[in-house]
Amino acid sequence: MYRCILLCYNGTLEGRRVLKEGAELARRFDAEAHLLAISRIDTGALAADAPLPNLKDAIARILDEGVVRLRGMGLAATGHLAFGEPVTEIDICARRIRADLIVVGHRQRGALARWWSTSTDASLLDRAPCSILVAMNAVPDG
Repeated sequence: MYRCILLCYNGTLEGRRVLKEGAELARRFDAEAHLLAISRIDTGALAADAPLPNLKDAIARILDEGVVRLRGMGLAATGHLAFGEPVTEIDICARRIRADLIVVGHRQRGALARWWSTSTDASLLDRAPCSILVAMNAVPDG
């Protein structure tokens, strides 16, 4: 059913739920697992070598942590790092890897709003090239 699953990860408890549920599906369907970490950092500021390398490094560490967790669950995982609006970056990555499922986390209003829409009100539901699974209920670390 699923051959390529894109998991959107931010290191939070909700992000860990994404890893857990996404990993279970990837194992069940023998699907590729791709992990995407996104920051709203302005890419122009990054290119100008502005004083943001610590934030960029922190996001890269979060991504690496997620890839290690997925590999610890027995999956060959690929990490992707993106900077910009989450809806746009999820759409771009999902199309590039030809995902047939996107897994996002949910937290009361804040996190879900971040995944579902951009500052210009573009909706992930309207833009996604495939199905979306919303992972609910945070799980403890482990």
